[in-house]
Amino acid sequence: MGFDVYDTTLRDGAQQEGMNLSVADKLAIAPLLDELGVGYIEGGWPGAVPKDTEFFARAAKELELRHAVLAAFGATRKAGVVASQDPQVRALLDSGAPVVTLVAKSDIRHVERALRTDRVEGLAMIADTVAFLVSEGRRVFVDAEHFFDGYLFDPAFALDAARAAADAGAEAVVLCDTNGGMLPDQVTEIVGAVRDALGPDVRLGMHAHNDSGCAVANTIAAVNAGAEHIQGTVNGYGERTGNADLLTVVANLELKLGRHVLAGDGLTEASRIAHAISEHTNISPYGRQPYVGASAFAHKAGLHASAIKVDADLYQHIDPRLVGNDMRMLVSDMAGRASIELKGRELGFDLAGQSELLGRVTHRVKDAEAQGYTFDAADASFELLLREEVSGTRLSYFTVESWRSIVERHGSRGADTSSEATVKLTAGGERIVSTGEGNGPVNALDHALRQALLRVYPELEEFELIDFKVRILDNSLGTDAITRVLIETTDGETSWSTVGVGPNLIEASWEALTDSAVYGLLKAGVEPR
Repeated sequence: MGFDVYDTTLRDGAQQEGMNLSVADKLAIAPLLDELGVGYIEGGWPGAVPKDTEFFARAAKELELRHAVLAAFGATRKAGVVASQDPQVRALLDSGAPVVTLVAKSDIRHVERALRTDRVEGLAMIADTVAFLVSEGRRVFVDAEHFFDGYLFDPAFALDAARAAADAGAEAVVLCDTNGGMLPDQVTEIVGAVRDALGPDVRLGMHAHNDSGCAVANTIAAVNAGAEHIQGTVNGYGERTGNADLLTVVANLELKLGRHVLAGDGLTEASRIAHAISEHTNISPYGRQPYVGASAFAHKAGLHASAIKVDADLYQHIDPRLVGNDMRMLVSDMAGRASIELKGRELGFDLAGQSELLGRVTHRVKDAEAQGYTFDAADASFELLLREEVSGTRLSYFTVESWRSIVERHGSRGADTSSEATVKLTAGGERIVSTGEGNGPVNALDHALRQALLRVYPELEEFELIDFKVRILDNSLGTDAITRVLIETTDGETSWSTVGVGPNLIEASWEALTDSAVYGLLKAGVEPR
């Protein structure tokens, strides 16, 4: 048997605060997990959760998985009940899933206090349920819940629980750090002890939570101690502080330890898959996520840039392409000429040997950041600045005559509020006056600008503002403080970010909005009209 990579994003990951996956969401995420190359996808708890019952029914008809096998999650029989007659055990069979993962109590305190039974019955509940499901033709994994805490309290019972599962026919006994409090040396010691006690024929697994910040490290420690089955969630989703991030774990195993644990070449698509799953979960991607985050290979300091210019590997632990990511140069007040040259190369400009131009751009960037601008999170604004310095002129698709935004409220608190904006500009040789309404002054300005430009540039119809961030830069000045606005816009395929700075929210937003429109048209290959 090979190494097991078992994903529990759709069940354990979905317990994250604020996440609510529909059946359609799960059906959309499962093929992405399969594309990654995991061996098992835990779809949920049929019989206990109606949506999960529906998921397995629809998955049987709608999903065509190339690599992964669906697993249904559930509990051992109840105390004093025959396994074959336990309704929830029957629901696991009815799901049609070829694999069943049972959660079993391996901490005697949970057996006595939560299940309100004794050692003998606690072990029988495990053995009976596993044996029954195996007799019905199901492959069974057992998640030994609270194993590490239970082992530290009463190692004999924890080992007896693991042995009961294995003897009854479980393919793997998964040791769970349910409370997430273990450290790697503890995991190494305990997994090694269990391996010695149960012998080499019992397949051990690891299920780690991240409450101590060690879920990934604990999973790797378990593998080094003999575990051959790992569980985790994409992007580290899960309740409290989350589960082990499966993407980080498998990248470490494949790229650092030389173990081929995924089917196919899914690791090279890991960054895309991570972000695609984020869209379905509606949880914003974590930029600093190892391997697949947008900032995972982003370099800001000028000293780094000088070295990277010579050899990118000097400041990167792997080639980003191995996980479908890319190196990014961030332009900031830390940037030197090497940073600007590398960023220019990334954007398609060869600035090598142009010391005067590099000096101008570097000076302008540092001066702008002193005023409150930031370009490390606004690549589009930096490209517009760079193009202006290279060509000697600002790219212009339109000329603004004036704009205004009005917020009107009738009555006191709780009354209706309306926002209206008017934009006057010239585009395509025509003077255009446009008025827009919106949910707030910035939204109204966005609508007015779009309506004005659509007459000349219908390509703007595809653009949509998808993120809006505001930061007050000098809060000691109170309402007089400088405001910075970052906005992100998409054309449905890619996105870009622009920055604006001003004495108030509206002026800063206007600068970011106009830069976004200009960059989007440039990116679409539209010539000024």
